[in-house]
Amino acid sequence: MDDQPTAPFRVPRGLPPSVHGLDDEPPPSLRVAEPAPQPATVPHREPAPAPPPHIPPRSGLRRALSWLLVLLLVGGAVGWLVWRAGQAPPPTGRFQPPGPMPVGTARVQTGDVPIVLSALGTVTPLATVTVKPQIGGQLIELAFEEGQMVKKGDFLAQIDPRQHQVALAQAEGQLAKNRAALRNAEIDLARYRTLLAQNSIARQTVDTQAALVEQNRGTLQADQALVDAQKLNLAYARIVAPISGRVGLRQVDPGNYVQTNDANGIVVITQIQPISVIFTLPSDDLLAVMRRMRAGAPLAATAFDRTGAMRLDSGTLTTVDNQIDTSTGMVKLRAVFENSEQNLFPNLFVNVQLLLDTLRGTPLVPIAAVQRGAPGTFVYVVKPDETVAAQPVTLGPGGGERVAVTKGLEAGQIVVIDGADRLRDGAKVRVAGGGRAAGAAAPAASTPRRSAE
Repeated sequence: MDDQPTAPFRVPRGLPPSVHGLDDEPPPSLRVAEPAPQPATVPHREPAPAPPPHIPPRSGLRRALSWLLVLLLVGGAVGWLVWRAGQAPPPTGRFQPPGPMPVGTARVQTGDVPIVLSALGTVTPLATVTVKPQIGGQLIELAFEEGQMVKKGDFLAQIDPRQHQVALAQAEGQLAKNRAALRNAEIDLARYRTLLAQNSIARQTVDTQAALVEQNRGTLQADQALVDAQKLNLAYARIVAPISGRVGLRQVDPGNYVQTNDANGIVVITQIQPISVIFTLPSDDLLAVMRRMRAGAPLAATAFDRTGAMRLDSGTLTTVDNQIDTSTGMVKLRAVFENSEQNLFPNLFVNVQLLLDTLRGTPLVPIAAVQRGAPGTFVYVVKPDETVAAQPVTLGPGGGERVAVTKGLEAGQIVVIDGADRLRDGAKVRVAGGGRAAGAAAPAASTPRRSAE
């Protein structure tokens, strides 16, 4: 049997040796050399396919370990997410299941709310005078300082009076001469009348003398007027303040020759105590203002600076213009202020708040409690069973942090002011820290009535 030839060992075609548990090559004991085929006797055959690539024997183990690691990572991530979801707080919101929501509340109380009309105004002096010379002459003295406060009648400037003094002396001399002539004519007239009574003189002579007396009297009146004119020129040479107010910058220096037709004059005086503010209101508010003025009620006006933060002064409405501006639909009003602290300066832009009326005993709620949505304007009212109800309300004027409610609420009710965005009608709430009062005092400044409505 040892002499019998052993058949060569062949691996099935298309299967890798690792499938059969074999290595890439058979053991040396099974390796048999095949005789070389004879070209003349071996038939033509197709070439055998190339063996598959070499796969190390440990690649399957590595791949299994990789998949096992991936599965462990995925399982750990899923477990962490489940644990995280269990630790998260329960979701809340408007559309979440109802539950006790922590909210802040305020109690509705009554108070006085002023109805105020706001407008933009301009500070306008009650009087502004440009001091001009009333006679021509050389300016020899200025008796004021720029920016000085003066009173009516205070001395301001002096024009050279010498030429007018000379003219006055001449006019007084002429007056004395004509007065003597008149006295002489009157004596002659008395003498002529005595002679006429004795029939010693003709009546024509008496009448002529009487006419001469009247002529001298007329001349004397003319002379007296000339004397008075020169005295008036001397008074004009001394310039005094026509009104009380603040003196502006001087327009001419001493030594210049001034005339009556000078456009700039000598100085400008502006009255600032008292002073007025002219502001405009829409014609829709005119009826309410006129009704209050006809009733004799003084309408208080308060002036604030341009930002509306600082109060400048308080005054009273004095008059309304006699017509409405057709191009803007606005009407002008004037309010007068004492301006004791001189906070109001001419041509200054200010914000004016006109107190039209005051609502007494009106329910007040914080502005934070007012909500707007499908029901319109409403508030959340806290019921005794710690649930909330959406209560529609009608708002009135308001200011600061509070607003008046003309319909829908009563004093003593509790409204939600914090956390209302998470509520719905009938939701269960939990008051955080107890409710606080909305406050009964009226706000210091109120928004315009038309914007509140």
